[in-house]
Amino acid sequence: MSTPRRLTAEALGTGLLVCTVVGSGIMAETLTEDTGLALLANTLPTGAILMVLITILGPLSGAHFNPAVTLVFALRREIAGMLALAYVAAQVAGGIVGTFAAHAMFAQPVLQASLHVRTGGAQWFAEALAAFGLVLTILGGLRSRPEAVPVLVGLYITAAYWFTASTSFANPAVAIARSLTDTFSGIRPADLPGFIIAECAGAVLAAGFCGWLFRERT
Repeated sequence: MSTPRRLTAEALGTGLLVCTVVGSGIMAETLTEDTGLALLANTLPTGAILMVLITILGPLSGAHFNPAVTLVFALRREIAGMLALAYVAAQVAGGIVGTFAAHAMFAQPVLQASLHVRTGGAQWFAEALAAFGLVLTILGGLRSRPEAVPVLVGLYITAAYWFTASTSFANPAVAIARSLTDTFSGIRPADLPGFIIAECAGAVLAAGFCGWLFRERT
């Protein structure tokens, strides 16, 4: 596929993913005051849209939608360095537009900054673990059943929403986009560095671990 089409797929996919995360969070806040029910209402659409987006856009760009995932494939030399940087730029830009689109749909101020505090060692560890598990799911799925990767990733994120203390952002582009919404799914901009470092660290660790775990014997 041509580079413009690949970058468009990455921006579009990340944008629709973020729009789903933020939009379903706003809808959940509108419909219920029960935090657990609101989280469930935020979780299910996110897992569902991931299955859809990876299925339809995967053949175009590989459906990374995540700078940490792109970093892993760059380290594995499966994507060129300059193209990887372009992927990350497209993902971040698409995610930001996705947040703005969700705000516009729900008649919210388009420009916002989150006040939702998400920081501390437990949160950072949760993000590292979430990213580790996501990369393990992707690489393991590609090795054993590539056609199942959309379902595997959607199910993993659905589960990780609930078993991680951070609700499994596992994605620097999504974290940046969510810092621009003061709604249910937001994260305070000041808390971004810890999340992004933890996510990238978890992804890199998973890449190394999978290189050993799934290595073919010769």
